[in-house]
Amino acid sequence: MSEKTIVVVTGANTGIGYEAVKAFLTASQPYHIFLGGRSPEKVESAIKSFGDTGIHALVPFQLDLLSDESIAAAYAKISSEVDYIDVLINNAGAASNIPTSRAALIQDYNVNVAGTYAVTDTFIPLLIKSSNPRLLFLTSGLSSLEEAGQSDSPRYFNPPPGWPKPPGPSFLSYRASKTALNMIMIDFDRVLKNDGVKVWCISPGLLATNLGGNPEALKKMGAEDPYVGGVFIKDVVEGARDGDTGKAIRRNETQLW
Repeated sequence: MSEKTIVVVTGANTGIGYEAVKAFLTASQPYHIFLGGRSPEKVESAIKSFGDTGIHALVPFQLDLLSDESIAAAYAKISSEVDYIDVLINNAGAASNIPTSRAALIQDYNVNVAGTYAVTDTFIPLLIKSSNPRLLFLTSGLSSLEEAGQSDSPRYFNPPPGWPKPPGPSFLSYRASKTALNMIMIDFDRVLKNDGVKVWCISPGLLATNLGGNPEALKKMGAEDPYVGGVFIKDVVEGARDGDTGKAIRRNETQLW
C-alpha cells in the first residue's frame, strides 16, 4: 500500500459519489482523492463543503461521460500529477425520468454503459501500475435479471390488458443499462485478472439521492441516507469484500444476476 491511497471518483460532487468521499475523509490512513464532475464549479463547491480535510488531499477535475475529449483531458490532468491510481470508482450515471423510448434507452446506455466503459478503458494504464488496484462500478438492485422476473417481487407489476399500457415507474432504460454495466464489469474482471485488479459492481440499495429526481419521494418508499452507500464503498476499497470480486455485491449479500 502506498503512503496515500490514490482514488478517482466520477460524479463526486453529489449523491453516493459525494458520500463516498465523505466516508474516505474519516479514515485514519491518508487518501488522495480526485473528484470528477461535469461542472467544475459544483465540484469546487463540494470540496469546500468538506472543510478542513486534514491528512487527506482533494483534487477537482472536469469529466463529462458523453465527451471523449473530456475523458481524455481528465486522464491527461491526473496522469500529469500522479504516476498511478489505486482505485477507480465509476459512480457517475444517469436515469431518464421519461417513458421508455429509443431516446431514453440511448441516453441511459450512452452514460451508464458507453461512457463508463470509455472512462475505465482510458484510466486502466494508471490503475494497473498500482500495487493494490481496485475497480468499482455503481450498479443497482434493479439490474438483477433473476429478481426482475420474480412475480412475488415488489418490483414486479402486471398492468391491465390493452395497449398502450399506463405509464409507471419502470425505469426500464435505467434498469437495462445497469444490467449491461454488470456485463462490462464481468469482462473487465476477466481481462484484468492477470494484472491483479480486484473488480466489483456495487449495489448500494435504495438510497435517497437525486438520481431518481425526487429524494423525498424515495424516502417515503423506504430509501436510506446516501451516506450508507458511501461507507459501503469505503469498506470495499479497504478490503471488506475481497472474497467477492467479479460479483455484484450488496452490503450484506451477493446480488443475483
